[in-house]
Amino acid sequence: MTTSTTRPAQQTTAEQPITLGLPLDEPQPPEDCGVCAALVKQRAEARGRGDMSKVSDLNVEIRSHHASRPRKRR
Repeated sequence: MTTSTTRPAQQTTAEQPITLGLPLDEPQPPEDCGVCAALVKQRAEARGRGDMSKVSDLNVEIRSHHASRPRKRR
């Protein structure tokens, strides 16, 4: 005897559409920081090469360079 089972249709999409926010503005580092100045130069070079992934990475690094970070306790 052959029995047939019906499976429910498989859902292949997300329940709700994904909503992304607008990208952040490029960080403007302080003028008196040599590290930030070097990062800004690298960012301009990466943009000139069309390497937008590197531009994004450098923006994160510039943004976090002067951010206060919690220190690890020993």
